[in-house]
Amino acid sequence: MRPITKIIIHCAATPEGRAVTVKDIDTWHTQRGFNGIGYHYVVYLDGSIHSGRPEHLAGAHTTGHNKNSIGVCYVGGCDKKMNPKDTRTPQQKASLLKLLKELKAKYPKATIHGHREFAAKACPSFDAGKEYADL
Repeated sequence: MRPITKIIIHCAATPEGRAVTVKDIDTWHTQRGFNGIGYHYVVYLDGSIHSGRPEHLAGAHTTGHNKNSIGVCYVGGCDKKMNPKDTRTPQQKASLLKLLKELKAKYPKATIHGHREFAAKACPSFDAGKEYADL
């Protein structure tokens, strides 16, 4: 198994309320030249958690940090005009917390980060490091 030192949270950078699937993201990432979906997990608007890339494979979600991280993405992250916005539904917030607790139990030394900590982006449109600092 890969040594996991980071859990990195992303948003899909899609307008709030727009349903997006793992298959959609897989298509986008494949079109960008990735070997399939780059995230390990995707949280849908209804809070359901879906698997993307298998955990034993390095992701394709954060340049320079994929080898030792797990990528988690929630659907949304932009307002209707495509400006950054925390669009997480109550169900997504609950599911993200549940998933992060499970991942921390599996990888206790991993730290939780937002993608924006490693790139000049607003992603995931909220301060993930601060919000999940107690996990």
